[in-house]
Amino acid sequence: MNEAILRRITINPDVLAGKPTVRGMRISAEQVLKALGAGVTMQEMLEEYPELEVEDIYAVLLYAANLIAEEKIYRIPA
Repeated sequence: MNEAILRRITINPDVLAGKPTVRGMRISAEQVLKALGAGVTMQEMLEEYPELEVEDIYAVLLYAANLIAEEKIYRIPA
C-alpha cells in the first residue's frame, strides 16, 4: 500500500523546479507540510484546494517520513 500511495508524489523538472508535488499539480509536498505544521487542518486544506484528496495529504506525510527515516547523523570526532 505504501508504494501505491507514494505514487501520488511526483517529481518533474518542468513543474515547480523539480520539487516533489502532488500528482503533478502545482501543489508541492513542502507547501502541504508547512500548512499542516502551521496548524491548518486537513479539512481546511481540502476546502482551500478542492483538487486535493485525503490520500494526497497522507502521501505527503508518508513521503516526508520516508525522507526522515533515511537521514543519518554521524558523530564527528573531536
